[in-house]
Amino acid sequence: MQIAWNYTLTYFKAVWKAALLGILLGTLVQSLLPSHWLLKLLGKANFKSTAIGGMASIPGMMCSCCAAPIAIGLRKKHVSVGSALAFWIGNPTINPATLIFMAFVLSWEFTLLRLIFGIILTFGVSYLANRFAKESDPVEIDDVPIEVDTRPLWKRWLTGIRDMVIRVIPAYFLAVLLLGALQVWMFPQLGTAAGNSLLAVIFFALMGMLFVIPTAAEIPIIQAFMAAGLGAGPASALLLTLPAISLPSLLMVRRSFPRKVIWFVAASVIVLGIACGITGMIIM
Repeated sequence: MQIAWNYTLTYFKAVWKAALLGILLGTLVQSLLPSHWLLKLLGKANFKSTAIGGMASIPGMMCSCCAAPIAIGLRKKHVSVGSALAFWIGNPTINPATLIFMAFVLSWEFTLLRLIFGIILTFGVSYLANRFAKESDPVEIDDVPIEVDTRPLWKRWLTGIRDMVIRVIPAYFLAVLLLGALQVWMFPQLGTAAGNSLLAVIFFALMGMLFVIPTAAEIPIIQAFMAAGLGAGPASALLLTLPAISLPSLLMVRRSFPRKVIWFVAASVIVLGIACGITGMIIM
């Protein structure tokens, strides 16, 4: 239990500022931006809306849990599944600062792999996820009811913050605590057999999808694993799955996306992580 608590404290010390910013921005999106304005940009279940959502994520550079409240806020304003997903996934996956850091610390091969598979995940998987949503048909702007809230902005914002905290923080905290307790079993000590096998690629792709880390923490984690004997294949799998999503972030957004979309995204991250790992085994 002490290990789990120490991990939880270390994690939240690293992310609390970004998490707070995510909650503030997510609730501000709900309170300030008009639904019709967002729908014109992000309301269609087409690739254009998905692409705009993904491109908008690039300056954010947040981890999946910190970007989740903003994605929740976007969904409450009726934006499409694909555009909200692209914003959420793109923040940690195609983060330019992380890519530059990665090129210096790991290698350009790892950076190129991350960029290619990150783009596929952010734009391709997010676009395909529209097919699993009930509102996958194009949204008609005039058919969306106009939300009229006559309360002052600050009251709407405080109400949104309260609802977001009640809805998100408990699941976030408990999931991080659980993963802290399970980390020894999720990432066991490496032996020579774990080095660069297909089984190791699959295992680390799955564990990476579940585990939660702060922004860019995958770089020192992968570096430490490789120093302990992990091969380029499993390391490449972690390269994508560690930052993309996590169990806590999935729990945070679970009410904002259809259940089929959540499962599809989780499975897609694992599959693309395995593909990234196999590619890493071949080229490195």
